[in-house]
Amino acid sequence: MGFVSIKCRASAAQHDALCGVFEQAGAVAVTTTDAADRPVLEPAPGQTPLWPEVEITALFDGDHDCEPLLALLAALGAQAVSCERVPEQDWARSGQDVTARHFGGRLWVCPTDAAVPAPDAVVVRLDAGLGFGTGAHPTTALCLRWLAAHPPVGAEVIDWGCGSGILAVAAALLGARCVWAIDIDPQARTAAAANAARNGVADRVQVLAADALPAVLAVDLILANILAPVLVQLAPRLLAALRPGGTVVLSGLLEAQVPQVVAAFTPAVHFAAPAIEQGWACLAGVKS
Repeated sequence: MGFVSIKCRASAAQHDALCGVFEQAGAVAVTTTDAADRPVLEPAPGQTPLWPEVEITALFDGDHDCEPLLALLAALGAQAVSCERVPEQDWARSGQDVTARHFGGRLWVCPTDAAVPAPDAVVVRLDAGLGFGTGAHPTTALCLRWLAAHPPVGAEVIDWGCGSGILAVAAALLGARCVWAIDIDPQARTAAAANAARNGVADRVQVLAADALPAVLAVDLILANILAPVLVQLAPRLLAALRPGGTVVLSGLLEAQVPQVVAAFTPAVHFAAPAIEQGWACLAGVKS
């Protein structure tokens, strides 16, 4: 018979209420994941951290009538509501299936102990279970694909909102001369520095808070995988740190949010058509 999976995207403030709706509707399981591939690292004692924006997935028996629930979720303000049939499978085994991922060109993301997938592969090494983006989420995958297609050889790069550092590490491995990995969360900065060391690029990845970034800085490339409202808010600061002719790559936004993000960066930046995956968008543009 299989199952029916209903997903929606919501703010952290909506989380508890929507989970309650799913449970009252008879969900056999409800899970919460990050809507923008941001790690939650070791919390302080007594804290239960939650991402600012979440994706909630509820699993129902295969014969469940989902139409009333879909209408209710939309009325409650949930976004990106979807429903799909899920065949029965060995969930315990599939949850442990961590494999190498190819993002185009020479770029791969692999578990630490995996064999090198190709003789000339550029491999970002990750372990399952770490608070670290694996590239599975579309927002990160889109950025990694852009990097694979445009290796930043010799470039100075900022990864703004680096989380645990997957984009910063990838940029360094692909030839960036220097990468500033910026995050407001000190635990994220600790993890990013550790992961840069794990991948042998600690000498070219500088991890720091935004207020520690050099005041006079004009880099060749800025990567920002952050939620759309934050991208809009940060636009003046990101533009100030990007040299004329430099490129900005923005992800973490839904396809419907592209116009507002583009508006925040124009006319200073001319954007190409966005890359879209599963409703998420990635924008790349050049500063005039």
